[in-house]
Amino acid sequence: MKSLIENQKSKIKNCIVLAIFFCGSLVLNGQDITGQWNGVLSIQGVNLRLAFHINKTDGGYASTMDSPDQNAFGIPVASTAFDGSKLTLAVPNIGLSYEGEFRGDSITGTFRQGVLSVPMTLKRTPEEAKPAALHRPQEPQPPFPYRMEDVVFENAAAGVTLAGTLTMPATGRNFTAVILISGSGQQDRNSEIMGHKPFLVIADYLTRRGIAVLRFDDRGAGQSTGNPATATTADFATDVESAIAYLKTRREVNRRKIGLIGHSEGGVIAQMLAASSKDVAFIVMLAGTGIRGAELLLQQATLVHRVAGMPEDRIAKTVGINTKVFDKILNTEGLVSAQEISDFLTGMKDDIAAITPSGMTADDYIKLATAQFSIPWMQYFLRYDPAPTLEKVKCPVLAVNGDKDLQVPARENLTAISEALKRGSNRQVTIKEYPGLNHLFQECNTGSPANYATIEQTFSPEVLKDVGEWVMKR
Repeated sequence: MKSLIENQKSKIKNCIVLAIFFCGSLVLNGQDITGQWNGVLSIQGVNLRLAFHINKTDGGYASTMDSPDQNAFGIPVASTAFDGSKLTLAVPNIGLSYEGEFRGDSITGTFRQGVLSVPMTLKRTPEEAKPAALHRPQEPQPPFPYRMEDVVFENAAAGVTLAGTLTMPATGRNFTAVILISGSGQQDRNSEIMGHKPFLVIADYLTRRGIAVLRFDDRGAGQSTGNPATATTADFATDVESAIAYLKTRREVNRRKIGLIGHSEGGVIAQMLAASSKDVAFIVMLAGTGIRGAELLLQQATLVHRVAGMPEDRIAKTVGINTKVFDKILNTEGLVSAQEISDFLTGMKDDIAAITPSGMTADDYIKLATAQFSIPWMQYFLRYDPAPTLEKVKCPVLAVNGDKDLQVPARENLTAISEALKRGSNRQVTIKEYPGLNHLFQECNTGSPANYATIEQTFSPEVLKDVGEWVMKR
């Protein structure tokens, strides 16, 4: 799971660069600003090329962003403020902003997040910067000693076509199989983030040990169809149900031994299906949640802001405002409209002004927060309490997390998961907390999402080994 802005259903998950959105109304001294603007963001020795595509619309301008070095293209742009020659961009919930001045044919400015301050210039001409030097030693390379097949299956009820990859041992049949389920945000079948491909690493590890693995592009990502904008976690669970149904048609797979491995929100989906379907033989929750979404996001915001260097008084004020919004949503039946949320936030405008990042107005903050909290996915997630569902899970469960996870804090969530399963009399439970691992199960020092890209390790070998051995015993 993500910080508040990162929990939106989009292509973005745990990534500083991909958390910046661009849109709005821009005027550059009468000049035509439509077209492509290019720049390079340098963070801790990693250079990431960015490209912003600005198009004119009836209401002003709309934009998308590309991050070529991360294979991310067409990212929607959300909000921009422009006053005279000054451009200001901000993501308030993670304390991120960009301020730039239009000078001739370039935009010269500064990217900020917490204590991080990095210059970044945008130009119309392509940047000749060297692509990000991302070393990923765990990423498997062909030739592979197993079968690999691109597959397509349908979620007919939702009108969605899902595309993925099925890997199976080179010989034999009647395989135990697992389905990999990604966390929040639209992910491809490798769950790629900041140049890491954790699902590729996990699938390769398990398949080499005799397990069939299905991983697929999320609804609306990669080669899968469907619109995720109006979908909730429960809707995404039906996509995984379709993946189970597909595996049951494969003669190579033992239909009595189909398990689910879910990361973050994927762990929520795994528990949902395990509680409602006898087709799920076991589940593995990688940094899965055990507490209500609203409580989780407040803890997450506190921890992520703190490691980013935000002052404690500002953290407290930010969390206080979010708490009031969450309570509004939790105490309202049905979907709370964008207008209701905007009006509610406007009533706290003076408090919001005290926490608004430099270069951003309270009205800008309210606009961004309204867009974030009014989407169906967010309101469903805030309300969802895993405990009653976990109490109904009777199959074997492995729940693991790292003690430096700032997005799904390990102690609170593993404890809640364990207690709920015990209340349901499930005795087939293994819980483990790993020292020194972050939300992506990388060995780290701080757990900060800002470091995900610069850590070479994609997924802890110790956790891979433990998960592999546990699955093989099923």
